[in-house]
Amino acid sequence: MFRATNSTSNAGRFLCRRVVRRSGLAALLLIGAGLIISWFVAGALIAPAQHIVGSPPSNLSAETISLESDSGATISGWHVQTDDAKGVVVLVHGIRGSRRAMVRRAELLRANGYCSVLIDLQGHGESSGDQITVGHLERHDVRAAVEYARREHPGQPIGVIGVSLGGASALLASPLGIDAIVLESVYSDIDRAINNRVAASLGPLAWLPAQLLLIQLKPRLGVSPSELRPIDHLAGVGCPVFLISGSDDYHTTAAETAEMFERAQEPKELWMVAGAAHVDLLAASPEVYSKRVIRFLDKHMSRTPLNGQSAE
Repeated sequence: MFRATNSTSNAGRFLCRRVVRRSGLAALLLIGAGLIISWFVAGALIAPAQHIVGSPPSNLSAETISLESDSGATISGWHVQTDDAKGVVVLVHGIRGSRRAMVRRAELLRANGYCSVLIDLQGHGESSGDQITVGHLERHDVRAAVEYARREHPGQPIGVIGVSLGGASALLASPLGIDAIVLESVYSDIDRAINNRVAASLGPLAWLPAQLLLIQLKPRLGVSPSELRPIDHLAGVGCPVFLISGSDDYHTTAAETAEMFERAQEPKELWMVAGAAHVDLLAASPEVYSKRVIRFLDKHMSRTPLNGQSAE
């Protein structure tokens, strides 16, 4: 009786160890598969989004320009001028877009007396570049565009309108010595940006896939998550800030935008576009967008002082 009981106990322990080993092996295989899948997913996310942009719309009368950026890329763009300009605004598109996505804003600005400079970020549109770096290298492209605007419009106020990646790049490049900045749907830090985007697809299962993507930043892009925190640059932009985002944006949440607004220094404005997701906010609410953005720019760019300094 004792030998039978002991044999049964040994068999149970053996079975338990086998289950543990198989479970461990299954977990390792699952993690390995996750790493492989995430590697290819990350590669697709940072792959360049280059394409032919073509000629600018005839109503803009834009000049095609080419800028050398410290990102190492040659940046393609358009320069839109108007008579008796009140200032010049640099327009920076979102991820996987191009300057053509900013044409409606350039038209709005021109109709209200502003020149504009529209660029393709490195790795986008007709600009060179091997990969998208979520703002790390793109910040140099924004600086190049601002410096071009300053050279071509000496003494005039300068503003920036940056959408999503464009706004993040502008913040990471700050301070830019400009007079006003409009930030649309801009992520606060890369950790939340990736987690939000994965969660939008996978829900509560998002944590592990998001972490597998985050650990690839350094080996792929040479930058750590701590260096991709646009929110940390808000206090030092050195100019008035207008933050805009959709109330139903699950990529850049309302809570994130509110936190960014808290970090910004006065003067500052916030507009949560009711019902809008991570979309083109000018298209989502054209009348209100036009009124509020132009009013903000007029308030901070039409004065004689340049960059907050007396012209006397």
